[in-house]
Amino acid sequence: MSPRPVILILIDGLTPSMLEGAIGSGDTPTLAALAAQGDYGRATSVFPSLTPVCLSSIATGAHGDVHEIPHLVWLERGENRIVEYGSSFQAVRAAGIGNTLRDSLVNMNAQHLGRRAVTIFESLADAGLRTAAVNFTAYRGRTRHQATVPFLGTISGPERFFFFNLFSSDRTGAPLSWRNRAAGSIDAYAAAVGRWLVARDAFDLLVFYLSDYDYASHAAGPDTALEVLRRCDDAVGTLAETAGGVDALLERYAVVVMADHGQTRVREAFTIADAYRGVDGILPLGSNRAAHVYLGPECRLDARGVAARLDGVPAAEVALFREGPDAVARRDGEELRFAPAIGGGFELTGDATILDHPDALTCTWAALGNPNAGDVLVSAAPGHEFTDLGGGHHVGGGSHGSLTRGDSEVPMLTVGLEGKPSSIVEVAPLVLSHFGVGTPDYALETAAA
Repeated sequence: MSPRPVILILIDGLTPSMLEGAIGSGDTPTLAALAAQGDYGRATSVFPSLTPVCLSSIATGAHGDVHEIPHLVWLERGENRIVEYGSSFQAVRAAGIGNTLRDSLVNMNAQHLGRRAVTIFESLADAGLRTAAVNFTAYRGRTRHQATVPFLGTISGPERFFFFNLFSSDRTGAPLSWRNRAAGSIDAYAAAVGRWLVARDAFDLLVFYLSDYDYASHAAGPDTALEVLRRCDDAVGTLAETAGGVDALLERYAVVVMADHGQTRVREAFTIADAYRGVDGILPLGSNRAAHVYLGPECRLDARGVAARLDGVPAAEVALFREGPDAVARRDGEELRFAPAIGGGFELTGDATILDHPDALTCTWAALGNPNAGDVLVSAAPGHEFTDLGGGHHVGGGSHGSLTRGDSEVPMLTVGLEGKPSSIVEVAPLVLSHFGVGTPDYALETAAA
């Protein structure tokens, strides 16, 4: 008997506490019905816990040392230019609107996503299975698609691919996605496409991405956007209704419901470049609750000196850098050195409480191993955020990206799959295993570690 197709439902920025509360209160009846028949728990994200990094990890089953997407904003060393995926409208203007659109919509998959990485869409297509995705930004696949706007050209994505009306492999009758985002038009577009796909059993894997919850939480703060979560529930309910109800949906499909990262409230913003005034040859790039600091050949400071400049800066909780074979985590002058141990785990020297965040050793070691990462990585302190290229921030609302639990813990619900991921990097291997498709070697290395 063939394995059931899989629907992977990804609600951007949804915190475990918000989902658990909404299920308990009856505000999200479809998600509650799925939870009643599934296996629920909390899982960890990656570092930085920012959407391009997280979605690349979900798509590839890897951390940034493999997929090579380091942040929302980063230095492309080979071209000596800043890549900005869309931190804010101010940041987009600072980086150049055309550059940002091209980088976020095309180059992230066509050029930036590491060649060693294999997406779930590529693995399943190579096994002869049908893949589909709605609005999912880490989309690299085996099927060529022509954009609806000429300057974006063609991309390689899943067999059936729908991306904010910019790419549409089929005519679905879905409404315009960007007509009123604050009112939920993007997720309404996703729901309409999802209905069309379920009605036709048009996939073996559908990645169904709902982004409006994160947008609302940035504005109002985490665990405040209940009305938007209800709309997410309605979008998932559309899939169930099309299948004939939740029971019928689960007879036909295995389901995963998850988030890519959480969010925490922001009280203060800090421009990380302020810590390096008067220092030549340094490029600090911050956005949300993480920053990368790049050192040029003319910089008089080494990575340790750059990290030390953040001692006593309230906005910076942990600064990370590589020193010889080790990684170093520094907080207010105290340090923890660590490196992978033979046989698994890590060898530690120093204050282990510096990295007492969820899965922090694995996440930070991998983040430092990303070839596009800065020389120093910075995780923001609770309540703080780093301004972006245009000075944008979310003070008074919510943000994410740091190692703290609220940013890096996500809900994870599986129904009809054998296993429950403890990290978002374990989702792709679980789905591939469900279909009897082998996982990339790096996923096996991660599991062994």
